[in-house]
Amino acid sequence: MDANLAAAQKAVELMTGGWRAQCLYTAVKMGIPDLVAAGRNTDEALAEATGAEEEGVHRLMRLLVAVQVFTGDGTAGYHNTAVSSALTDSPDSLRNMCLLYGEEFYTAWAHAEESIRTLTAGFEIAYGEPLYSYLGHHEDASERFQLAMKAGNLFFDRVPVAIDLAGKTFVDVGAGPGQLTAAILAAVPDARAKVMDLDHVIPVAAANLTSSVGLDRVELTAGDMTKAVPPGGDVYFLCRVLAGWSDDAVVGVFENCRAAISGSSCRLVVLERLVADEKPTMLPSLWDLHLLMTNGGRHRTLERYTELLERAGFRVDRVAELPSETTALIAAVA
Repeated sequence: MDANLAAAQKAVELMTGGWRAQCLYTAVKMGIPDLVAAGRNTDEALAEATGAEEEGVHRLMRLLVAVQVFTGDGTAGYHNTAVSSALTDSPDSLRNMCLLYGEEFYTAWAHAEESIRTLTAGFEIAYGEPLYSYLGHHEDASERFQLAMKAGNLFFDRVPVAIDLAGKTFVDVGAGPGQLTAAILAAVPDARAKVMDLDHVIPVAAANLTSSVGLDRVELTAGDMTKAVPPGGDVYFLCRVLAGWSDDAVVGVFENCRAAISGSSCRLVVLERLVADEKPTMLPSLWDLHLLMTNGGRHRTLERYTELLERAGFRVDRVAELPSETTALIAAVA
C-alpha cells in the first residue's frame, strides 16, 4: 500500500475512534447485548424492545457487526461475541464502565484542549466541580464509578501470586468496592483484611464482600488515607488510588502507611500503571491523559515513585509486572 494512503487511513481510524466508542455505549445504554442474549435479536425485535426506529437499530448494528462486537444480521438474527457478552448486565461485566465512559467521562474528554493547555481536569471544566465531589452527591454516577472500578480487575487475581499473603493481615487502603480484597481472600484462605475508604464507599464494599467472600475475615474502616490508615497490617495495598494526588500528598499517604507499620517484615505495595518517557506504550500513556481529563491526575514513572517512597522512609524492595500493563512496587521500610 502507498505510504501516504496508509498514513491517511491511520489518521482517519484515529479520528473516528470516538464514533465507535459512542456506538458501543449506545448499544449498552439500550440494553442490546442483553436483548440479543435473550433471543430478541432481529432488527424488528430490537426496535420493538427498545422503542427505537428499526432503521436506526439496523444502522447501529451494521457498524457493530463490522467491528466484531456482534455477528449475524438483522433478519436472521444477531449473536453476541465475547466482546458484547462482556457488556451484558451481569456480575463483573464491563457494562457500567461503558456507561460511565460514554456519559460523564466522554463529556470530560470534550474539553481536552483546555484541559491540556491549563492542566485543569476536563471533568471539572464540564461539570463545575471535581470528580470526587460530584460523585459524593450523585448516587447514580457514584454507583457506576464503583462498579466500573470493580470491573477493572484484570490483574487482581495475580496479586496473591506475586505477593505472599499466607497467614497475613493486609490493609486495602482506598479499597473502593473491595474487589482486590475479595480476590485475595478467595485465593488465600488464612489471610485477613482491613478495608478502608471514605464513608460513602464503605457500604458498597461491605455489600460486595458480603456477596462474594463474606465479612468474617474483614474489618471495615471509614476514613481518609491522607489523614491516617489502620495500624496492624503486614502488607499495605495502595491500588490505583494515588494518580489523582500531588506528589506531596502521595508522600503524605506513604508516611501515614509508614506510621502504621510496626515491623521490618511489613511491606507497602503500590499497584499502578507506570508511564515511560522512553519507548512509551499505549495503555499507560492513554490512561495518563484520561486521568488528566477526569480528576486532574497523572501516572508516574518508576523513578518518580521510587523517589516519593524514599522521601517517606521506604525503599523499593521488588518490582513485579502484572496483567493489563500494571506494576506492583513492593517497598520495605528503609
